[in-house]
Amino acid sequence: MKKVNPEQLSSLLERAKSNTLTAEDCEVIESMAGTIEFIIDKLQEKDIRLKQLLKQILGIKSEKSSKVLEQIKEEENEIKEDKSPVISSDSSTNPNPAPAKEIKGHGRNGVEKYTGAENIWVPHKELKSGCACPGCSKGKVYNEKDPGIFIYIEGKAPIEATVYKTEKLRCNLCGEIYEADLPVEAPTKKHYDETAKSMMAILRYGYGLPLNRLEQLQGELGVPLPASTAWDKTSEAAKDIFPVHEELIRLAAQGDILYSDDTGMKILKTMKEIKDELKEANGKEVRTGIFTTGIVSEVEDKKIALFFTGRKHSGENFDDLLKQRESGRSSPVQVCDGKSGNTLESTQAIVSNCNVHARRYFVDVSDNFPEQCTYVLIEVYKNIYKNDAHAKEQEMSREERLQYHQEKSGPIMDDFYSWLNKQFDEKLVEENSGLGKAISYVLKRWTELTQFLRLPGVPLDNNICEQSLKRAICHRKNSLFYKTLNGASVGDMFMGLIHTCSYAEVNPFEYFTELQRHSAQVLENPAQWLPWNYHLAVQSLNSESPAKAD
Repeated sequence: MKKVNPEQLSSLLERAKSNTLTAEDCEVIESMAGTIEFIIDKLQEKDIRLKQLLKQILGIKSEKSSKVLEQIKEEENEIKEDKSPVISSDSSTNPNPAPAKEIKGHGRNGVEKYTGAENIWVPHKELKSGCACPGCSKGKVYNEKDPGIFIYIEGKAPIEATVYKTEKLRCNLCGEIYEADLPVEAPTKKHYDETAKSMMAILRYGYGLPLNRLEQLQGELGVPLPASTAWDKTSEAAKDIFPVHEELIRLAAQGDILYSDDTGMKILKTMKEIKDELKEANGKEVRTGIFTTGIVSEVEDKKIALFFTGRKHSGENFDDLLKQRESGRSSPVQVCDGKSGNTLESTQAIVSNCNVHARRYFVDVSDNFPEQCTYVLIEVYKNIYKNDAHAKEQEMSREERLQYHQEKSGPIMDDFYSWLNKQFDEKLVEENSGLGKAISYVLKRWTELTQFLRLPGVPLDNNICEQSLKRAICHRKNSLFYKTLNGASVGDMFMGLIHTCSYAEVNPFEYFTELQRHSAQVLENPAQWLPWNYHLAVQSLNSESPAKAD
């Protein structure tokens, strides 16, 4: 671009006013117009990045259509107010006020929600079923179907201790000491019960409570628990539970639909290794990232959550998992976002990309392109998600859902595809603009984004995996890092098992405790000790015990 100083620009303006522009002047004006367009594009990109940053800082997470459209209307109203005189208004003058939106809630928890509570049956002190009614003296009283309910909640330390003080007697002549035996229910050798180890693991890896923070809490509650001891006991529990984790990995590899994504993580020893590698690199590329990959596998009617922390990307961990897939099985569907690290060309899987990620590109530029983005958010995505919700409400099978989407969502996506191409073909949108990049993202991944119209059971998005990664993010925000890869692998195992228990609606505390108590049987046949069937194994062992006693 030719540089123009202030004097030359002033002369150019004078010639423009007198209609005496030269060919050289036209070239300068054309160059200036291109510069202005370039600056506007860059400002829009900066605006988008600033808004994304503000969302992260301020915690603005809602991308619902109603919220986005409300923001668009607010900005349009601000523009109108800037251009028109301010007129005071009173809400009472509005003859048709918008009805208040009903706030969704779950109400009080019913007694059936207290699955971990101790149940105590309280019989009537004076009456029994079949007794005469003390009120009318004519009828008889019988048991009601539903008993009366009184729920009493008390607080305790996460880890409790019991101190047994055994009486000691010493002979004053021979010096012999006689000590009382421990009660039958008291342990004789182990100092830490399986329940204590289970609770340590759940607090640490299920809810991100650092062991040093647990140490401080336990100390203040009068039950000391050093962080180093807590780690030792958690590691002991991990050894007993490990066979089940290996079986879940093998089973997850057989899934029909697998979701994958990753998030950043820190491992202190690995970070030091990376630093040393960078010093010795001599210009060679060094992989510096550390990630936690989350994979959720749908195996028939079960869901299995897995986590893998290390230097590998999501796609590499996914490929490693599929190496355990049984030969002869058809290729699974891999659901992920469009990031390059999520897939490998060598992986034998059908890739389906996340529509929520595609939609987010339009949400981010909706302020700058309100009309176009309103069409995408309302006419396209809102309708296909409405169709998907209807399919779930009607409990359609995978094949029925596919047919329904083809009939209802297919025409919507066809129109959307035509609209996307029209924006570029008719030069309605600049490809380098924010909207242009959003359109390019969708067009580049059109096949992957529309797999739900071709294959049964393919979801619209990868939300289920992103939700599972919140457990790893919770750990990262609270505990900050792992020390070694071994510690990370222990955390991955417990996180995956806890999240899998959540899918199966199983109490992870009871589950981990039973696995430790029956570690020999777990090692022998881990397939019988999965979250959804372990109770059958426990019942079988309990039924065998009385028989042996007889």
